[in-house]
Amino acid sequence: MSYHMQKCGMLTAVALGAAVMLLSFTRPAGAEDLVNTGYFGDIAIKGYDPVAYFTENRAVEGSEDYSYRWLGATWHFSSAENRDLFKSDPSRYAPQYGGYCADGVSFGTVTTNIDPKAWRIIDGKLYLSYDPGAAEGMEKNPTKVTDSKKHWSEVQQTLISEKMHTVWQQPATK
Repeated sequence: MSYHMQKCGMLTAVALGAAVMLLSFTRPAGAEDLVNTGYFGDIAIKGYDPVAYFTENRAVEGSEDYSYRWLGATWHFSSAENRDLFKSDPSRYAPQYGGYCADGVSFGTVTTNIDPKAWRIIDGKLYLSYDPGAAEGMEKNPTKVTDSKKHWSEVQQTLISEKMHTVWQQPATK
C-alpha cells in the first residue's frame, strides 16, 4: 500500500471517528433523558396523574397500582382507565417540556422542582410550574408559551450536558 493510500485511510478513519463523536454530543437526547423525575427516583410529575388534569380538571395523585413506564420514567395514575388512556396516546396527556417548570423554560432555565398543583392547560397542552403564580403567569401572558417553545432546545442542551456530566462523574463499574 502506498504512503498516500495509508495517509488517506488514516485521515478517513480520524474524520469518521470525529464525526461519530460529534454526533454523539450534538444529537438530541432521547426523550427519556428529559422527563423530570425530580431529584431522586424515576417517578414523573411527583406521582400525579397526567390524565386527570384533562378529565377531572384538577391535580390528582396517582397510585403505583396503576403505573406505566414511558420514556424512562414511571407514570402514576388514579385509575386503570386513566392509565389506559395515557398508554393509547401519551403525548396528548404528558406535560410539556418533560414536566419541567414551563415558566423556567420560558426564561431559558431549568427548574426541576415543580408543584403538580401549579398547572394550566393552554391550547390543549399541559404546562406545569414551580408555584401557582408562575402557572397563572403562563395563562395570562401568551408570550410565556411562545418563549418557552423558543427556549426549549437550549434547555434540552443544558439538561443533556448536566446528564452527561453526571454520568462522567460516576465511578467506573467492574
